[in-house]
Amino acid sequence: MHRHEPKPLRAHPGPPVTGRRTRDNDPLRTPATRTTSRSSRPRRSRGRTGPRTPVGRYGPEPTDAARRLQRWGLAALVVLAMLVLGWIGSGVLRDPVQWKTVGFRVDGPASTDVTFDVTTDPGVAATCRVQVLSESYAQVGVLDVEVPPAQERTRRVTVTVSTVGEGVSGVVDSCAPLP
Repeated sequence: MHRHEPKPLRAHPGPPVTGRRTRDNDPLRTPATRTTSRSSRPRRSRGRTGPRTPVGRYGPEPTDAARRLQRWGLAALVVLAMLVLGWIGSGVLRDPVQWKTVGFRVDGPASTDVTFDVTTDPGVAATCRVQVLSESYAQVGVLDVEVPPAQERTRRVTVTVSTVGEGVSGVVDSCAPLP
């Protein structure tokens, strides 16, 4: 064998066989649970996989009725959580007016043009509050705009907002349907 050829893998011998725990020599198992065949294995309580704790150590053992009540309570909480999430989700989807700021252009210290899209059901008018912010996030201009009803769901609107100082951003703050 050359130096550059890989060495063959050898099986790891593992711990000595005499030190392994088996079903019959495990000190944690009680004599009642030691068996020699699977068919004569005593039936264990549901949900337990490891050795049993001493009786009464963590309070009384729950009864089958208490376990059923816990399962039903957990199922009811899951159903309630799903209903709440569905209610919140349907409220978001049913928002009558949606908007998105498309862009803005600062025309100087006296005005800023803001362009935005408004989405409503066809034939629904809306009012939107547009604001211009300064570098320190102070509001230097605000304008309430009425968006007339139209046959299209989404309309693009451009407005000029008068400002009292130089703005650095123009955004739509909120929109609501007109009654």
